[in-house]
Amino acid sequence: MSNSWLKTTILMAAILALFAAIGGMIGGRSGMLLALLFGGGMNVFAWWNSDKMVLRMYNAQEVDAQSAPEFYGMVAELAQRAGLPMPRVYVIHEEQPNAFATGRNPENAAVAATSGIMRMLDYRELRGVMAHELAHVKHRDTLISTISATMAGAISALANFAMFFGGRDSNGQAMGMLPRLAVALLAPMAAGLIQMAISRSREFEADRGGAEISGDPLALAAALQKIEHYAQGISMPTAEAHPETAQMMIINPLSGSGGISNLFRTHPQTAERIARLQDMARGVY
Repeated sequence: MSNSWLKTTILMAAILALFAAIGGMIGGRSGMLLALLFGGGMNVFAWWNSDKMVLRMYNAQEVDAQSAPEFYGMVAELAQRAGLPMPRVYVIHEEQPNAFATGRNPENAAVAATSGIMRMLDYRELRGVMAHELAHVKHRDTLISTISATMAGAISALANFAMFFGGRDSNGQAMGMLPRLAVALLAPMAAGLIQMAISRSREFEADRGGAEISGDPLALAAALQKIEHYAQGISMPTAEAHPETAQMMIINPLSGSGGISNLFRTHPQTAERIARLQDMARGVY
């Protein structure tokens, strides 16, 4: 197991433990069991429907070899190089340059790019971006991100339940208002931090994997630099309305950075990603 996968496994275990702990606070052992069953049910639903939900959320339009021959052909060529089944291909009519992959496994995957990124990048740079997204598919990161996002959302729901309907401490006594308020505020924050750590860990691996698929690390490096520059000045309303989807994008689509928001960064620093890709091109990564 690679260091990245080990880190992801540990973080997923941490978010599951947090989920169970909140369930235990609400209803003891029974509450813990019910919380785990609730989380499991949510994950099964998300596992089957996450791709449809997010593509519908962004009003993504599916394209094929007739409607978008160059873009579709690019993805087909890269999927063949990666040894992957051909994913469904979508275009999102948003000005911000961005892209993401979704789907529960490589056989049910989809990749999507905004119309903005298709205009702002040249062919070689866009090819590097789509190779990055196919690396997410190959590494099954789309499933990991779905599970972590679903668990984080469920933790928030449970914490709110504890806030309004009470919970119990380790001695079985009803929790006071102050502890309930602390759980309601801190538990979702902790879940969010864990979720963001998972996302950042997987982005480095997708950069590396995408560079290997495309055979052109510098193309992805150039694309990241250009996307970062343009994305900062162009908002993405759908992402702002649904911030839980930010981790899926190749660059954080949300406005605002710096200060405490760095704790919740969905992606590593772009400069570090570019430096690693440049090292890879030189054969030192």
